[in-house]
Amino acid sequence: MKLAKTLIAAAIGLGAAHAAFAANVPGPLVTPQWLKAHLNEVTVIDIRGGGSMKAYDEEPVLGKDHFVKKSGGHIAGADLVNFNDIREERTVDGVKLKAMMPTADYFAKVLDAAGVNSGKPYVIVPTGNAVFAMDRGTRLYFQMRYFGVPADQIAILNGGTNAWINAGFPVSIKPTPKTVGNWKATGEDKALLAGLSDVKEGLKSGTEQYIDARPTAQYLGIAKKPINKTAGHLPGAKTFPIDAIVKDDHGAAMFMSAADYKKIFHDFNISDNAPTTTYCNTGHLASGA
Repeated sequence: MKLAKTLIAAAIGLGAAHAAFAANVPGPLVTPQWLKAHLNEVTVIDIRGGGSMKAYDEEPVLGKDHFVKKSGGHIAGADLVNFNDIREERTVDGVKLKAMMPTADYFAKVLDAAGVNSGKPYVIVPTGNAVFAMDRGTRLYFQMRYFGVPADQIAILNGGTNAWINAGFPVSIKPTPKTVGNWKATGEDKALLAGLSDVKEGLKSGTEQYIDARPTAQYLGIAKKPINKTAGHLPGAKTFPIDAIVKDDHGAAMFMSAADYKKIFHDFNISDNAPTTTYCNTGHLASGA
C-alpha cells in the first residue's frame, strides 16, 4: 500500500467535519453527529468480517456507563459488505497470492452484490471495536479511492458503529433489503499502489520511506504469519505498530488528532513529509497506517 501521511490527513479532515456539506464529505473521517445530520444524503456501507458478521443483526451490549461493551447492530439502511470478499486471490509471477488488490470487475461485482449504488457520497462504517475493525474500513476506503471514487466523495465514520452507539444514536438489527447495486470502477489510480519493482527501486535508491504497520513481534521477526515465507521487516523500514494507530474511547477505536500523530511519528522517527510506502502482510493494516 502506497499511502503517504494518511492518518495526518484523516485527523485534519475530522476537524472540519461539522462544517462540510454532504455533497462533498469532509473525508477521510466524519463524526457520528455529522453522519446523523446527513444520513439521507449519503450511501452508508457497513464493512465487517469474521465473527463480527454475526453481530450485524444482534443487539449491542452496553456497560454500566451506557457505553458499548460488545458490538452489535448496524446503522439502518447500510449496505453490508463482507471484508473477506473485497480482496482477491491472484497469480503474480506464477505464484498464487491471497488477499490481493482485486481487478476492477471483481471488486464491482462484490459491491454490486452488496447493493452499493453510485450517485451519492459514501460513508464507510466498520464495527469500530478494535484497530483491526477500523482497518477493514481503511482497506475498503483505499480500494474505492484506487478505483476512481474522489477523495471528497468518501469518508470513514471515526470509531465506527461503536462510536455511533456511544453518541446515543440507534442501531437496527433488521437486515437491509437486498438489491443489486450499480457501482462501477471509473479508473485506477496506480500512484496509490506500490508493486514489487517499485519497492526494489525504492530500497535501492534510498529515496522512499517504508513503514511496517504490523505488530511489533512481526516487525522484529519474533513471530510471523503463515502467509509469510520469512520473518522480519524490509531493510531500513520503520515500525508503526497497530497499537499506536488508534485510541480507545469507551469501546470505540478512534483515529486521533494531527498533533497526536505528529508526536507519535516523531517518537518512531517517521518523517511526515517523505515519500512513503506502508506495508503489512496483506494490505489490511497498511491501509490504516
